[in-house]
Amino acid sequence: MIILTGGAGFIGSNIAADLNETGRSDIVIVDSLGTDSKWRNIAKRRFDDIVFPDEVDVYLQSLAGADAVVHMGANSSTTAADADEIVRSNFRLSVRLWNWCIKTGTPFIYASSAATYGDGSAGFVDDDSDEGLDMLKPLNLYGWSKHAFDRWALERARRHQAPPQWAGLKFFNVYGPNEGHKGDMKSLVAKNTPLILADKKISMFKSHKEGYADGEQLRDFIYVKDCTSVIGWLLGNRNVSGLFNLGTGKARSFRELMLAIGIANGKSVDMEFIDMPASIRNQYQYFTEAKMEKLRGAGYSKPFYSLEEGVRDYVQSYLMKTDQYR
Repeated sequence: MIILTGGAGFIGSNIAADLNETGRSDIVIVDSLGTDSKWRNIAKRRFDDIVFPDEVDVYLQSLAGADAVVHMGANSSTTAADADEIVRSNFRLSVRLWNWCIKTGTPFIYASSAATYGDGSAGFVDDDSDEGLDMLKPLNLYGWSKHAFDRWALERARRHQAPPQWAGLKFFNVYGPNEGHKGDMKSLVAKNTPLILADKKISMFKSHKEGYADGEQLRDFIYVKDCTSVIGWLLGNRNVSGLFNLGTGKARSFRELMLAIGIANGKSVDMEFIDMPASIRNQYQYFTEAKMEKLRGAGYSKPFYSLEEGVRDYVQSYLMKTDQYR
């Protein structure tokens, strides 16, 4: 079986979809569904069980092992302020799963984040040396929690105290189906597609940095189906371990993203630029771009969706449908 934490969430439910498409239904989803529409993310999925996060330790005690633990569950709010809760959900649970995987000889794949890179001044290279990691200064509690576990995992791996396979994935700006439950944390594609369809004006932040025109701030946008493809590849290549970036390796502008949404919808896009709140100007990232040589060097050779290809598939196959779920 595959134990999939965060399995009803955005990336997790897409992993479950990929596994179902390859014929696997022996999935144990570890997640909380709550009272909103998150359950719809897994309404089409086949799985063996759903385990609530506060029951996972007891559940694991009943198992001798698994084919893999794919750990996507976390508190991913970049505005979270309760450090104790973040440590419990993002660090301590990861430690317990890692140790269980050592004990049972189970491969362990987990979600890190590009938030570990902070303002990007140290670059976006997935360097796992102490010197490289020392340079990273996450800007928020969420990013710090992911960075803290990356460092913990790498130290244990150096001591030969690691699962038979382990991989941490630093996700960049992921977009795609099954993110509706994320509210204000949804991607700009999900937020702006309804506005563009309704011929409404799109508001974006002005640039407050020399060298960047309004709307030309750059991000590495990656389609969720590329993320799940990499995870599927890791599950089939148990000799690959380490900390890896997961982006396309190609930064694109917010303006290009909006135009891609318009093209996918068959609509023109009317953009306006508004002042960025002064409170976030000093922390705002104007450029992110994953260095992908490490993952490519490990053997992953499949091409990534271009921005236009990914947005078109997301918009036309999901957001323009009555049923928007994968």
